[in-house]
Amino acid sequence: MALQIDEKKCIIKKYAREKGDTGSPEVQIALLTNQIDKLVKHLGEHHKDVNSRRGLLAMVAKRRRLLSYLQRRDKTRFEKLTKELGLKQKKNDKENK
Repeated sequence: MALQIDEKKCIIKKYAREKGDTGSPEVQIALLTNQIDKLVKHLGEHHKDVNSRRGLLAMVAKRRRLLSYLQRRDKTRFEKLTKELGLKQKKNDKENK
């Protein structure tokens, strides 16, 4: 289920903030989103694959943590990224109070 090298390079190139950037939250979230999409498709065909399902849940949790970090740090980058990736934006409970 790992990403192909050329796929990974393409995603990194698209979401990197500067040349050589592989660790920014945008890049990490984009890579996780791509991997999550592939795993969801795999689990649609192989619904008894419990190990992959566990890995998927871990990836979703990590992506959620990275998204909340980015939302706290830079709201505009968060909104741009969620719009590009087609992710839902969860409303922050602290802002509603």
